[in-house]
Parts: sequence; structure tokens; C-alpha cells
Amino acid sequence: MKPKSILRKFVVMLCVLGLAFPYASRAQSLPRVKILATGGTIAGAGTAADQAGYKAGALPIDQLLNAVPQIHKFAQVTGEQISSIGSQDMSIEIWLKLNNRINEIFAKNEADAVVITHGTDTQEETSFFLNLTLRSDKPVVFTGSMRAATAISADGPKNLFDAVVVAASPNSNGRGPVVVFSESIFDGRDIVKTSSTHMEAFLAPNAGAIGQVYDAKVSYYSSSTRKSDKNTPFDITGLTRLPRVEIVYMYADANPSLINALVNEKVDGIVIAGVGNGNFNKAYYDAIDNAVKKGVVVCRATRCVSGRVVLKDEVDDDKLGTIVSDDLNPQKARILLMLGLTKSKDKKDLQKYFFEF
Repeated sequence: MKPKSILRKFVVMLCVLGLAFPYASRAQSLPRVKILATGGTIAGAGTAADQAGYKAGALPIDQLLNAVPQIHKFAQVTGEQISSIGSQDMSIEIWLKLNNRINEIFAKNEADAVVITHGTDTQEETSFFLNLTLRSDKPVVFTGSMRAATAISADGPKNLFDAVVVAASPNSNGRGPVVVFSESIFDGRDIVKTSSTHMEAFLAPNAGAIGQVYDAKVSYYSSSTRKSDKNTPFDITGLTRLPRVEIVYMYADANPSLINALVNEKVDGIVIAGVGNGNFNKAYYDAIDNAVKKGVVVCRATRCVSGRVVLKDEVDDDKLGTIVSDDLNPQKARILLMLGLTKSKDKKDLQKYFFEF
């Protein structure tokens, strides 16, 4: 037999045994991670690397992936563009699109995990919305950046790398959406943006980080006790809009005209970003009393960074007809109230949601 024929047969035999081309074989066994890009600073481009100004969402997902070739060692990665916006322009329409697309990806077995690149301004809101609505236990990981992709020492590539590593980890299953930022892992329910400019932009003031990713190693040390799983009661399949809920800020000598205007606009709910333990002045009290009597659901939250709003503490919620946000900040309380109102207008049911989710 000719040497070339012998060599060919040997290679074929190795392929059958899975010994030839080990990298191709290994790649096929890696978790499949789908990256859904929405825009944000991580995809931002500026005119100068040493200046803060930039246009958010300017770069497509393929360009982001090309900047981090190392991720292909940990997952079979594909990308899909959902939107190209700064997250200050995030909308309920895009939330519904994300929810439907992720549920579809998992239902059709298109991927084993999803990573979402997202601007930091409203990342805490989108992560909480999906925490309440996704109907799968497979990993969903958010990330973003504080520096544009064209800036000196851009943090986006490292955050994206870490997010893919976390998504590919089997220990990320069943945790609901998480946020990976600056090597920390946060529960999607608890995370809050606490700095407008610093690289360490996120904290979870009431709960802390639930894990860490460092040198491509994922370590979890806690998990949320709040409900977040595929059995969520908030099935928004087929919905194109949500009940209208607005936020009104409380401050010294605040005028209640905004509350009255929202009542006249027939909103479904109002969240009060109160002072301290969800408190407000007499003028607000009277306006809220009128709003409740006209069928508007009013939830007391706090403008404080941490802590909770206690039911029937300084305010008699039974008498006033209000509910409380527990430890959710105003922007997250708005989301839960919107979703809660798709299920019930009964205040006892709504209050139960705030204590469970």
C-alpha cells in the first residue's frame, strides 16, 4: 500500500475516534451562547479616545465580538442585533421584544444561554423586567460598559468576556437573569446603578454581589430568596403594551400638581419616590387620597439608595389605600406594579407580589 493511502486511512481512523482535529471537536461540545445586542456605551464610538463624549450603540454586534476572540474558547458564540440605542431610550416595546425572543430561543433550543449587551442607564430595569417575565431557567446574563468601545482602556471587552464565561458556566442555571460588571455578578433583581461616571458603577445595596468571575473562573456565594423561575405568573405572551404606571418624586415642600395631572390622565398606577420610609407631606397625602378614590393604585417607595418601605409604619396604608414597594427602588417598583396590574387590581394581591418577587 502506498504511504499516502496509509496516511489517509490513519487520519480517517483518528477522526472516527475523535482524536484528530481536537479543537473542532472541542468547539462542538462547548455551550451555545447567543448574544443579543441592544446598543449602549459598550457599543459606543467617540471622536477621540481620551474624551468622554461618544454616540451610544454605534457599533454592530459583530464588531464587538471581533474585539474579544478569546470568548470562543469557552462557548460557541453567535450574535443578533435587537436594537442600537442608548439605554436612556430603552422602551417597553424593546422589553417585550427581548422577552419574546429569549423565550423563543430557549423553546426552540437555539442556544444554551443568552448574553445581553445593554447600556448601563436602565440596565437594572431591563434585568428586573426579564427576571419577572422569562419562562426558562437557562442562564441570561447582562453586561455593558462605562467607557465607549473607542475609549482608552475600554471596559466593554473584558465585561463581555466575563459575561460569556458566566453564561457558559453550568452553575449559572436556575438563577434568573444576572448582571456581570467589573468582575462581580449581581442578581438582576437587586442591582442598582449607583455612579454616573465611575467604572464601578453598580452595587446591590440591600443584598450585595452574589458571585465573582476572575481569570475565567466563576464563583457563586449566594442566591436570591425571591421568586424568579420559569413558573412566573407574569405571562406577557401576546401583549403589546402594559398598564401605565408613572413615578412622582417627593422632596421638601413638594407640590402635588404632578399627582393630580396623572390622575386626570387616567394612569393605572403611581409610584411615589418618597423620603425616608416612603413618606410624603400633607399636600401629597391629600392628592394620593384623591387618586386612590379615583381608582389609581398608589405604591409607596423611597428615594433612599438602600433599606425598605415598611407597610403601615408612619403611614396608615390600610386607611389611605396604598401599598408599599418593600425593598424595590421606585423604578423597579414601577415595573412590578405594571406587571402586577396585568393580573389583578386587588391591592392585597398586588402587595403580595411585592413581598414575594
